[in-house]
Amino acid sequence: MTKILLQPILFLTAAGQLLTAASGDASDSSYKIAFGSCGRQTHPLPIFKEVVKQNPDVFVFLGDNIYGDTDDMDVLREKYGQLGQKESYQLLVQNTEILATWDDHDYGRNDAGKEYPHKEASKQVFLEFFNEPKDSPRYDHKGIYHSVYKSVGDKTIQIILLDNRTFRDKLKRFPKGKEADKRFFYKLDYVPHTDKSKTLLGKKQWAWLEQELKKSADLRIIASGSQFSIEYNGYEAWANFPHERERLIQLVSKTKADHLIFITGDVHYGEISKFEHPDTYPIYDVTSSGLSSTWKFATPNKNRIEGPIMDNHFGLLTVDFDHESPRVKAEIWDIRGNQRVEYTIPLDEIRF
Repeated sequence: MTKILLQPILFLTAAGQLLTAASGDASDSSYKIAFGSCGRQTHPLPIFKEVVKQNPDVFVFLGDNIYGDTDDMDVLREKYGQLGQKESYQLLVQNTEILATWDDHDYGRNDAGKEYPHKEASKQVFLEFFNEPKDSPRYDHKGIYHSVYKSVGDKTIQIILLDNRTFRDKLKRFPKGKEADKRFFYKLDYVPHTDKSKTLLGKKQWAWLEQELKKSADLRIIASGSQFSIEYNGYEAWANFPHERERLIQLVSKTKADHLIFITGDVHYGEISKFEHPDTYPIYDVTSSGLSSTWKFATPNKNRIEGPIMDNHFGLLTVDFDHESPRVKAEIWDIRGNQRVEYTIPLDEIRF
């Protein structure tokens, strides 16, 4: 249930710093989902203190939750332990529910897919760290895909956590010696697959996702480590599997799954993208990537409607079902406590 705060809540850190969580005007018809990705376990991660001030109902880790990059599960476990012992992380888990999926660096290797040999062992370390309940269906299938349902008054929010690593085929390398389009001022790593047998999600996850999208929900949030709604940029993204992105669009159309929004990470900056397709409503993608990481530049993205935000930040969705026109307010907040992006998505815009 949504938390209702009657007065500000004060938090005292080990260093004696006083923090104030925003005293909420939350009601039975509103819900706050904070999210982010790309946090290095060796960094103090003060961004979590800014998250707590916003008093979210849940925080979703979108991947690269640590930089594991190892074949040694003891090393991986130790790096998760570094995150878990951090004062700012402890503050976060004490004050909000945590949900998580992974991306490549916490999966085990940079840009890795199904070829990573330790994916089952890595999964166990992941589930243990995030305290996955022992009766969770995540233990019953390969990969970590999962869904969670939240009741907000008489409404239902469906949060779908995708696994874009365990089943994914290798990416297709940009050919050596080939010249890139002049709009790309940087070295391209990958090109889109033309072989439609290559998969991002895998057969079983696709079948599961179809069943999820058939279920009733008043808002659907899909959490993906890789960006969905951007144009091709030569780095990792759904755009490298254009047939898989098209498959998702057609699945949304087939199941008439209204009110779907992506939240994504990976790129070390924040932005909002809007993907338009004749067979469905606009697919908004709110990217929050940079809990501690930063990048030198933002890639070309004709679908970008807000951003980029190059500072450390987190994303926040505030769902308001009680408004005259029910809506989702998408925000990006930076490390200094500044709201850098605010964009309202009316639910009537994202439906059939």
